[in-house]
Amino acid sequence: MKPVPWAAFACLAASMALVGSYVGLSRLLVAALPVFLLAWLRFGIAAVAMVTWLRRQPGEAPLSAQDRRLLFWESFLGNFGFSICMLFGVAATSAVAAGVVMAAIPAAVALMSRVFLGERITRRVQAAIGLAVGGIALLALARVPDGAGQAPAAPWWGYALLLGAVVCEASYVVIGKRLAGSVSPQRISALINLWGLALITPMGLWQAWSFPFESVQASTWGLLVFYALAASVVTVWLWMRGLQHVPASQAGIFTVCLPLSAAAVGVVWLGEPFGPVHGVALGMALAGLVLATWPQRAGRTG
Repeated sequence: MKPVPWAAFACLAASMALVGSYVGLSRLLVAALPVFLLAWLRFGIAAVAMVTWLRRQPGEAPLSAQDRRLLFWESFLGNFGFSICMLFGVAATSAVAAGVVMAAIPAAVALMSRVFLGERITRRVQAAIGLAVGGIALLALARVPDGAGQAPAAPWWGYALLLGAVVCEASYVVIGKRLAGSVSPQRISALINLWGLALITPMGLWQAWSFPFESVQASTWGLLVFYALAASVVTVWLWMRGLQHVPASQAGIFTVCLPLSAAAVGVVWLGEPFGPVHGVALGMALAGLVLATWPQRAGRTG
């Protein structure tokens, strides 16, 4: 086997770090823009950036009826549903909490792959699921002290929405497995982004009608452009570039960069508290992530 170029590893790590960073920084955006308007602007900016990706590639077969159905559900769950759950969830909790909960994505993928694709869940993945659930429960039930004493725990529905975002992202991965064999990754990204734009447009226009756009600072507009391009364009390109040289099972390890990046953004840039409870919860989540994604040795079944 040829050695894997370090550039491929760098692309995978950068892709997941970008995802974590925009998950964390989205807390700043939801403080300045209503969620539906924010999602609408994100999909609109990405649609302009990816307009050339809509064309069918040479040798690519036309979309079948099944492809069209899968593309709709890929967008409804992985784009529309994920964005709404993640933005409302981050607004109600914190970037650090989002990082911990998002670390459960590989475990959720394993569960859904078992249900919908018939893939077996190994003992390691079972342990990973337990660690992920334990970390999320610990964080959701904890009360973290702040400068004024005991800060109240974030509302339970905030964590439920973040968990919903995890399920949506896992659905995105599972459905993507069915689509990847017949549609190019770039075209998948562009088409599901258009579906997301169509789904959110009524609610986005409703909030845009009375929103004072002149009150939004230039730095917020710049962050919005970064969010749109990072979420829909750059991360996809980096991930697919890395996968050209790295097996998918090994590439999964680099999802560890997502919760680390989200937590770092919350602590360093947003000034969120990070206490012992956060450390234990994040450690459990990361341990579960590594267990779920670490490549198995040949002949091992657990």
